Amino acid sequence: MRAFLIVLLATVGAALLPAAKNLEIYFIDVEGGQSTLVVSPSGQTLLIDAGYPGYGGRDAERIKTAAKAAGVSRLDYLLVTHYHDDHVGGVPNLLEVLKVSNVLDYGGKYPADYAAAIAKIPSHHVVTPGEKIPIKGLDITIVTAAGKHIERPGIPNPYCSGVQPHPEGAGDETGENPQAVGVVIELGKFRFGDFSDITWNKELALLCPENKAGKLDLYLATHHGGESSKAIWGLAPRVTIINNGATKGADPAGWKVLRASPGLEEIWQLHFALAGGSETNSNDVFIANPAEDLAEYIKVSAEPTGAFTVVNHRNKFTRTYAAK
Repeated sequence: MRAFLIVLLATVGAALLPAAKNLEIYFIDVEGGQSTLVVSPSGQTLLIDAGYPGYGGRDAERIKTAAKAAGVSRLDYLLVTHYHDDHVGGVPNLLEVLKVSNVLDYGGKYPADYAAAIAKIPSHHVVTPGEKIPIKGLDITIVTAAGKHIERPGIPNPYCSGVQPHPEGAGDETGENPQAVGVVIELGKFRFGDFSDITWNKELALLCPENKAGKLDLYLATHHGGESSKAIWGLAPRVTIINNGATKGADPAGWKVLRASPGLEEIWQLHFALAGGSETNSNDVFIANPAEDLAEYIKVSAEPTGAFTVVNHRNKFTRTYAAK
């Protein structure tokens, strides 16, 4: 009888324990820039980039709306991946509507408006590849920063064969994009990768001949869905998110490379890309903003098992991807 009571009490106690919370990720529409809100099971928060400046503080208000939906009133960390206006420009406006405790970036020469804004933040840290962002319940690793990538054993990437680097100094291989900070965020078996706007050559350095980032469940397409090499197929994502605008990103050539990734189940987009037709855009149910200026977001909820659910806030279309 005593043994039975012990088992019964243990069972009741377990039933009363709160269910483990999920990792939540909000892909916010900033019209082809980036702003991604990460909410850990512990309730701690990380915002990756803050969208554009101007527009009457439009992007800051959209971030605030997503934060409210997530039950968030302040940000523990703001990570600025690089200093193009569509990523860093909204920081001054953001600080007018949400408090930020810590700011992270790759260092270098700061834009004047950004430098003035972050001077008000209590803590500022320059990140390097291999560092961790200390958010309870998550494993967040910096994999690229300031033109460098993480140095650790990777897994062989068969899709590097035949892919050639661009000539140094050509096209987009100079300036801000090669400096961009990239992260891999893990909750148990679930893995999400956001490499911001790293360039073709920086992708190859990270992924070839070995993939140092590891395989992903969820991937935020680099360059807002612009051109990437087939080397990204080594990431083996089940779902790719494109944070494009109506007239920026999700280029037909880039979209086709993403769609051809072996094992990919879906591409979800923040906008219908006007440069492409039905052949190079996802079905309407996977697009948050089929018309301009709707300001809808995409939400992902991930479990430690590796299962995750994606929701289109516009139409409430939901798809769950079971753990593998």
